[in-house]
Amino acid sequence: MNGTEVVIDGRALTLASLRAVADGSARAVLSPEARARMLATRAVVDDIVARDAVVYGVTTGFGKLSEVAIPPDRLRALQVNLVRSHAAGVGTPLSTPEVRAMMLLRANVLACGHSGARPELVELLLAMLAQGVHPVVPEQGSVGASGDLAPLSHLALVLIGEGEAEHGGRVMAGCEALAAAGLSPATLEPKEGLALVNGTQAHAAVGALALAEAVALWQTAHAAGAMTVEALMGTPDAFDARIHDVRGQHGQRESAALLRALLADSEIRESHRTNDPRVQDAYALRCMPQVHGPVLDALRFAGGLLGRELNAATDNPLVFADGTMLSGGNFHGQAGAMAADVLAIALTNLATMSERRIDRLVHPDLNHGMPAFLANEPGLESGFMMAQVSAAALASECKTLAHPASVDTIPTDGSKEDVVPMAMGAALKLRRVVHNVRHVLAIELLCGARGIDLRAPLRPSAGVAATHAAVRALVAPLTGDRPPSPDVRRLADAIAEGRFVPQASRFADSILAEVQT
Repeated sequence: MNGTEVVIDGRALTLASLRAVADGSARAVLSPEARARMLATRAVVDDIVARDAVVYGVTTGFGKLSEVAIPPDRLRALQVNLVRSHAAGVGTPLSTPEVRAMMLLRANVLACGHSGARPELVELLLAMLAQGVHPVVPEQGSVGASGDLAPLSHLALVLIGEGEAEHGGRVMAGCEALAAAGLSPATLEPKEGLALVNGTQAHAAVGALALAEAVALWQTAHAAGAMTVEALMGTPDAFDARIHDVRGQHGQRESAALLRALLADSEIRESHRTNDPRVQDAYALRCMPQVHGPVLDALRFAGGLLGRELNAATDNPLVFADGTMLSGGNFHGQAGAMAADVLAIALTNLATMSERRIDRLVHPDLNHGMPAFLANEPGLESGFMMAQVSAAALASECKTLAHPASVDTIPTDGSKEDVVPMAMGAALKLRRVVHNVRHVLAIELLCGARGIDLRAPLRPSAGVAATHAAVRALVAPLTGDRPPSPDVRRLADAIAEGRFVPQASRFADSILAEVQT
């Protein structure tokens, strides 16, 4: 990424650049080298058509119908029919950032130069991104085999002036949206319909954006957890580097280091160092590195899979500049499905740990002398009683969603696609888990900040003080019962924006690049 410009070449797209284009803070352009590669493989397709050679998807039908030869004068109609017939999605439309990410990923796949598509298709996709023409893409209907056929077909419909798109805050016909943006629909040449719909870019878009927020959630979980340790007058001794060095787990050591930095030089800690009868804290506090650490390891694993998928050639057949066309299975979404499943499982552990810390904050038998449910007048007031109930509901839902989608399969396309990965389902479940974890952590921040208020005039560590100040910039101290929901929502939105990423975290600027390697 160069300033506000992302140059796509099918080889070097990063998670950070994808997110920047998805949120509208950067624009994308096609590299000259990618254009040259596309022209070279387009010439291969044109030669096949001129020779009337039999090649899947170019001069034949698709899937189970691949043995049907198509006359030369109907090859363009074949591509249009493919796009129309495969636009079978249902359900709530994907969000605008998810659609933008999907558009960029599809453009980047074409830019790889192995699809046999003309550069004009990439340029139209990038112009639509620049002008804010966003196809309406239903989120359900893909099993992730032969790619995300239904979602990508809804995207492709708008490129040919059909379907629906959002432009200027209004949903309209695809042709109308293009015209409003000063753009003209594409006329598909042989293989180009297939090149637009065959690939993993819908679930990869949803998964990659969820991964980007998951990184911020991991960091925020440490900020919230450290504040809870202080509010509960816990000890940082369990985060001593010697403990974690002898275990040898990378993520665990880094989690402990972050917690040590966040809890350094605490007046609250010093106040109970010598006269506290407790020998050790509960697992939800003491074992944060042992649980949060493997989450970082999972982020790196999933980031590698998804990061590589951003620049993967996922078409079928693939076109090579030496004139070869090869049919294979790069469209199969198992990599993205497994990445999403691993992330859902890992993040669920953040939710369950956070919910247990919340319970200790509000539980009068466990919160080390603070009032029941952190209320000003327990009994007359309920304080954060129901906030903990909401956290429990969210954490429990995460456990259900953590069941892997990638182990399921239902044969499709007349059993031609007999083993499918359910990758889109995995990505959508991950997105829901991210939403839930964000709100559980928001509740912990809300309760933890109240705990720090109650420990005054003792001062927390500098790291916790910074987190507390960030909470108080958004949410006023509790002076009596009020609906917690608006406060939780404000904090959750701020978490999504990365506003609780600890300054002590060395990952704040680099982890997206790190997990992709």
